[in-house]
Amino acid sequence: MNGHYPKPGGLAAALAVLIAVVLAACSPKGAAGGDAACGLSDDDFRTEGILQAIPVRATFLDEVSWDIPHQNWGVREWDADFRAMKNMGINTVVLIRAGLGRWIAAPFECLLESEEVYYPPVDLVEMFLTLADKYGMAFYFGMYDSGKYWQEGLFQREIDLNLKLIDEVWARYGHHESFQGWYLSQEISRRTKNMSRIYAEVGRHAKAVSGGLKTMISPYIHGVKTDQVMAGDKALSVEEHRREWNEILGNVAGAVDILAFQDGQVDYHELYDYLVVNKALADKYGMECWTNIESFDRDMPIRFLPIKWEKLLLKLDAARRDIFTIATAIILKSTTLTGNGKYTP
Repeated sequence: MNGHYPKPGGLAAALAVLIAVVLAACSPKGAAGGDAACGLSDDDFRTEGILQAIPVRATFLDEVSWDIPHQNWGVREWDADFRAMKNMGINTVVLIRAGLGRWIAAPFECLLESEEVYYPPVDLVEMFLTLADKYGMAFYFGMYDSGKYWQEGLFQREIDLNLKLIDEVWARYGHHESFQGWYLSQEISRRTKNMSRIYAEVGRHAKAVSGGLKTMISPYIHGVKTDQVMAGDKALSVEEHRREWNEILGNVAGAVDILAFQDGQVDYHELYDYLVVNKALADKYGMECWTNIESFDRDMPIRFLPIKWEKLLLKLDAARRDIFTIATAIILKSTTLTGNGKYTP
């Protein structure tokens, strides 16, 4: 872990491609390569002052997902991906969740005994930790999401499952040097009665068991692009967002170290104002402030296509203007997040 930012990680492919993709479009290979040079460079057509470097340091490993397809990779493919991410400057990977409903990322005994889960063919947690060790990256373990208990108001059931999981996971995997944090996986968008109890109890227990390793949450803004609002609910104004999250964060202070709001549920011209509030609230409660920059496009009728670079740039620029820690999500193999609290041009 490094002082201000706990060995943050970054955008897997998206950001490196964002800055460099245009350079590869016309790369001449000569006669032997079979491709003639086009004679032009995208540098010739860039507008001034838009592409600015922003470090992205962390990425979600999105293998147990609500709505993102699986890549069905083995260790060879994941090794190549970890190597590529490391070369791009990513130094933290976050398992987005240890399980969802019946699907789990490793054969966790506490879940196999108490829940109707499928026995997994691969221990993804051991694989990811081994690769993180190999490439000198920090690994954050994401909790189990029942997909039902906390949504049905059975908060204590969700809490108890994860308290047992934390004990088992730390005993089994805590020897890995790369095991450096915890991710509280339940994603919410506004004040839900007793929801903060999950963050508080699970976060405090994870820190106590592991000797104070950092904990992270990545909720979303209840904006115009949420499923609820598109189904007829009312989006939260910036002030309503501030008021509700001030209450939630007050309830979890001391149990959560990193606040990484998702950025895809509000419109691009609205985002900066919400980011300002997020940063102020994080500062108020002594949390590091990251932003989870989604690199898939919520404006499309199909979930989830890669985002238009211009849209991603708008979001990156909003974060840069508020001196943010950057976090992003890449759909094909991971969601991504970043952060170091400092922007270096």
